[in-house]
Amino acid sequence: MSPNDLLLFFKALADANRLRVVGLLDHRPHSVEELATVLELRPSTVSHHLKRLSDARLVRSEAQGHYHVYALDVDALQERAKAMSEPSVLKAIEPEEDPYAARVLRAFLDEDGCLKQVPMKRKKFEVVLRYALRHFEDEGPWTEVEVNERLKSVSDDTTTLRRGFIDHGLMTRDRRCQSYRLVQ
Repeated sequence: MSPNDLLLFFKALADANRLRVVGLLDHRPHSVEELATVLELRPSTVSHHLKRLSDARLVRSEAQGHYHVYALDVDALQERAKAMSEPSVLKAIEPEEDPYAARVLRAFLDEDGCLKQVPMKRKKFEVVLRYALRHFEDEGPWTEVEVNERLKSVSDDTTTLRRGFIDHGLMTRDRRCQSYRLVQ
């Protein structure tokens, strides 16, 4: 199941009236008019809800005389429940980026990804530090000169960033070897 299918599924169920429709259809098939009477809604409103549920492949319809009768598609519902338990599907819908971090980076970085100014607030500074850590994905350790070279692409104030890594527990400094390592 694709992330879009899963999103469509959740959006279809994200309405109290649609949940009530699913509950009624779980007991037995209903026509639009029957559902409208029981739910005390207009038939056009019920049709709208049924369309959303049909688009998500949760209900199916069948013509019976002049009416369409809707039934819950139990097999599709079970298929989705099974698919949601797969880690790969849930990982695919994880947010790619923290909205707060994105706002902070937009505010403090220029179009080239260079730091315009050092944030004064600790939480914002930590976002900038985590951004700068992207330059340290290899194993390390690094000398102070190597750390400064990597940080130059983010800011000329490499000392503040380097100290920030230490203060925020993102890196350690071995004074004997004069080297820096990422904290595991």
